[in-house]
Amino acid sequence: MDHINANEPVPLRTDSDGVIRVGDTRVTLDTVMEAFACGATAEEIVQQYPSVGLADVYSVIAYYLRHRDDVHAYLTRRQRLSTEVRAHNEERFPPLGVRDRLIARRK
Repeated sequence: MDHINANEPVPLRTDSDGVIRVGDTRVTLDTVMEAFACGATAEEIVQQYPSVGLADVYSVIAYYLRHRDDVHAYLTRRQRLSTEVRAHNEERFPPLGVRDRLIARRK
């Protein structure tokens, strides 16, 4: 091996909804980062999400370690959006009494 490609791209892509996903999978950056923050190793993350390759998980973790502020900003935006969507949905479809309404429909 005479040449080493030291410029291999990070396996992250942004889908049409603006969600960052790992490689060609549906696994999100959020998912990998949450597992990593909870202490999961790259191998454990791959066991939980077998569609993601081990090398890709290591690469994503390395990217995170080099770009913590950017990744945290992205994750904060995603969390804020998730909270807004949940509040909007709960306003439209109040969660209180869901079980009773479902049972009533069944009868």
